[in-house]
Amino acid sequence: MKKGSGKTANAQRRIRVRSKRASTKLDGLPGNSVFLVGFMGVGKTSVGRALGQRLNWIFEDLDDRVEASEGRKVAEIFREAGESAFRRAEHAALQQILKELGGGVARIVALGGGAFVQQENAALLKASGVPTVFLDAPAQELWERCCAQSAEAGTERPLLQSMNQFRSLYESRRQSYSNASLKVQTGSRPVDAIAAEIAKKLKLKEIALRTEQGEVE
Repeated sequence: MKKGSGKTANAQRRIRVRSKRASTKLDGLPGNSVFLVGFMGVGKTSVGRALGQRLNWIFEDLDDRVEASEGRKVAEIFREAGESAFRRAEHAALQQILKELGGGVARIVALGGGAFVQQENAALLKASGVPTVFLDAPAQELWERCCAQSAEAGTERPLLQSMNQFRSLYESRRQSYSNASLKVQTGSRPVDAIAAEIAKKLKLKEIALRTEQGEVE
């Protein structure tokens, strides 16, 4: 049976070639990267850094990439150019990161609270095959965290002017966040425990040295 007709063998070869081409587009992405999504105050940065330390992967905040490319803070972009301009820069930064991941660099990326809500960003991530993790916590806890962080930093955030407005935005975005590959609760939990859960459920592998990923520290 293994020595079938030439027609069968050719068909098998054609199938293998098509599979190879399909995998080339997403090569290396699902296994060497993870994107964290969720509302403000949920702990995307702290969890991302803890996960990066656990796995020896690089951690990056998408907003930082946007600020570097635009040469100004996110708040300044919103104030001077408007949200639409920021969303365009955000999408371009996401495209750039996904392109870089094709080179095999292990990376954890935290998305801004509104990034995953944008349909073009969610579609881009879904098409790439990268795992996305929705970090969630009760709205009241997120409100308290954000207020404490704002007071500590001495900054004012428009969304912290009203608890009702804060909760309304939180509820409206949760539906989009729920489309992520995995949902993890962060409420009243140690950051290391959250990072450990993500690594275990997604079967993420630790790397010995970042030089293995083409980067020398």
